[in-house]
Amino acid sequence: MARRAGWTPTPRGPAVDFSNFYEDHARALSYASLEFPNTYYLAFRDLPGIMRRWAPGRAALDFGCGTGRSTRFLQRLGFDAVGVDLAPAMLALAREADPGGDYRRVEDEGPTGFPEASFDLALAAFTFDNVPGPETKVRLLAALRRLLRPAGVLVNLVSSPDIYRNEWASFSTRAFPENRAARRGDRVRIVMTDVPDRRPVEDVLWDHEAYLECYSAAGLEVLETHRPLGRADEPYPWVAETRIAPWVIYVLGPAAGGRPSGILQP
Repeated sequence: MARRAGWTPTPRGPAVDFSNFYEDHARALSYASLEFPNTYYLAFRDLPGIMRRWAPGRAALDFGCGTGRSTRFLQRLGFDAVGVDLAPAMLALAREADPGGDYRRVEDEGPTGFPEASFDLALAAFTFDNVPGPETKVRLLAALRRLLRPAGVLVNLVSSPDIYRNEWASFSTRAFPENRAARRGDRVRIVMTDVPDRRPVEDVLWDHEAYLECYSAAGLEVLETHRPLGRADEPYPWVAETRIAPWVIYVLGPAAGGRPSGILQP
């Protein structure tokens, strides 16, 4: 869901270009007001425990920070967090909300400009939902791997394919029945119901097996996979969330003794 970061597929065909979808000022303002309501709550609810288990230190990179919501989340957890994004409009709102924060613009190539092995934690919160093409995903994942310290981890929070086929407390897909037939790499559309801007946004459908292939090709191994479900005792108007996980959280580390293969399965 194009809900937060600036890495967004262009409408021009295959896959390796990006456009600053979030340079749309109205959309940027809409996302800037969003915190962690309803279905979004599930995306972030379990991250503190996951990070306590896996992150060995305080230096953190928020890759695709958008308006800084996830960067501020990391700060509240005690991390020294740097937020990076493609979209100047988003970064301007992040700096406005957090004048003391560290927010930097990056280019299509990803988080260049940092020394290798700079971070204990890299967080990509929904960023890879918007990255088209396996080659681009692998390139960005490999760039993040290089920035991790030997015991560091990448936490990649992504949308489950199921999110585009069901109704949710925070999202609607009923206007897009074509989502049900979508395959790996296809565009899918969804409407966010927690923000004033109700225009549909586009993502790139990417399934679990496809992510595993990209991680391997980028020299990353999966340390933990988590699919959060809603609970009946939580004060949210769950729709499908107690039965179907809308999100997948991957905890990734540099592959032991290995270099990235750069090779994707056909």
